Amino acid sequence: MEIHKRIVIKIGSSSLTNPSGQLDGGRMQQLAEAVIQLYQNNWQPVLVSSGAVAAGLGHLGWNRASLTMPERQAAAAVGQGLLMEKYNEFFLARGIRVGQVLLTKEDLADRRRYINARNTLNALLGNQVLPIVNENDTVAFAEIRFGDNDTLSALVAGLVEAELLIILTDIDGLYSSDPRKDPKAQLIPVVQQVDEKIARAAGGSGSPVGTGGMRTKLAAARIAARSGIRTVVTSGKNPEILVSIAAGKPRGTSFEPSVNCLKSRKQWIAFGSVPRGTVTVDGGAAKALLAGNKSLLAVGVMDVAGNFSAGNVVAVADANGVELARGISNLSAEDLRLIIKNPQRGLEVINRDWLVCERSFSGCPM
Repeated sequence: MEIHKRIVIKIGSSSLTNPSGQLDGGRMQQLAEAVIQLYQNNWQPVLVSSGAVAAGLGHLGWNRASLTMPERQAAAAVGQGLLMEKYNEFFLARGIRVGQVLLTKEDLADRRRYINARNTLNALLGNQVLPIVNENDTVAFAEIRFGDNDTLSALVAGLVEAELLIILTDIDGLYSSDPRKDPKAQLIPVVQQVDEKIARAAGGSGSPVGTGGMRTKLAAARIAARSGIRTVVTSGKNPEILVSIAAGKPRGTSFEPSVNCLKSRKQWIAFGSVPRGTVTVDGGAAKALLAGNKSLLAVGVMDVAGNFSAGNVVAVADANGVELARGISNLSAEDLRLIIKNPQRGLEVINRDWLVCERSFSGCPM
């Protein structure tokens, strides 16, 4: 059986629209041609595409600045159809069928739906159909939104076990400072680890038609790195750059994969799940988790917040409320509250195989 390498390409609204906010057919055609070359070079591409809201606004003649949430969702409903119509037109003309996959954060937070999404994507890829993924903006609200497709693209890259994630944006890559304000800013070609120094180099969202800035791209690169995936952030002005990057040529900023990668289930716990409660632990338990890679025992639990069930993901916090880890609880909140009142508290709350300590949760190393 011929083995194909998988690549996830995230393209932002600013790379798909013209200055008036309408979909730019010329750019989309260039993108289609580049993706066809990836197929020819034995890659299996997945496209994570923004642009639905922007396309809807341009079509309806609405102003983004004055939108209510229902109007934004209505614009997405109009624009998503326009977006897929264009993609189908350009790719079908080149012999490639496309499939629409709309996801919300809630879809990936539920383990069963997470696996269903993975199975659907694998089925599409196995049948030479190009998956075009977007957040389902017509139903998502603040509490269950990714907020940007950068994070979504990194989660999708983990879902399909991609080798490479390319994030196309309106800037050439990560700079030492904001190149729009600092003429001495220099492009950073390679990042081995997203640390505080790298985070300080990132600014806010610079494009009026997008929702993600460089900080969201750093967060996506860190998720991908912990999933064993290299990420390249670069300009989407010329989509043919995709072929060069896939061939290994240096373009933009390359974020290298972590040496210690998370397995699939731990990827979901760390990045896909939503904690249903919080377990507060004492200093001894915190040290055992962070430094000793131990399971969490009931003897170290001080307090329980929320009404989670056994099998739910919970956050683990120290006495100061700093989140240290996330994991799947063996016990319900009700049972755990009863157990911690008992002096004989040797029960296992979270097994270490189902617990993840991430740098974003606290100061623990990647």
